[in-house]
Amino acid sequence: MPVKIRLQRKGRRKAPFYHIVAADVRSPRDGKYIERLGSYNPMTVPATIELDRDAAYKWLENGAQPTETMRAILRFKGVLYRQHLMKGVNKGAMTLEEADAQYETFVTAKDAKIKVRREAALEEKRAKWAAINGVAPKRVEPVVEAPVVVEQAAPVVAEAPAEPEAPATEEIIGAAE
Repeated sequence: MPVKIRLQRKGRRKAPFYHIVAADVRSPRDGKYIERLGSYNPMTVPATIELDRDAAYKWLENGAQPTETMRAILRFKGVLYRQHLMKGVNKGAMTLEEADAQYETFVTAKDAKIKVRREAALEEKRAKWAAINGVAPKRVEPVVEAPVVVEQAAPVVAEAPAEPEAPATEEIIGAAE
């Protein structure tokens, strides 16, 4: 009986939500499955993936084939990395303890990255709602540097040319006679 690890769509129209399942290849997409391994919600930022890593690894070891999307999810969650490390253990390249230690450091680092991304998205969402609701953002006072003093020469005021004096009105009247 060939088994696939695939997504089973749930949720309403334009709001997908998926169950991660191990199912027989012949069963329909949303039909009967053998075991539910987790859930995947692509509508959140970042996407929420809950996965039983041990059960998924067990199915991969037993020959289950993941779909392309599930392969990406298994890679993201570290299940394929664990499979890779176990191949090294089987070949004698490393011990089981070393492989488990490497796997645990990978998982903790990955979970920390996801937590940081989730916090950043939450903060961005809070800022967006604060802007919509009219809450003024906190003002950041600009850093004022010391003013630069530049010596300037005293302004040069040009004197206006002297206007010629107009002849007195008596002189004009006397000349006309």
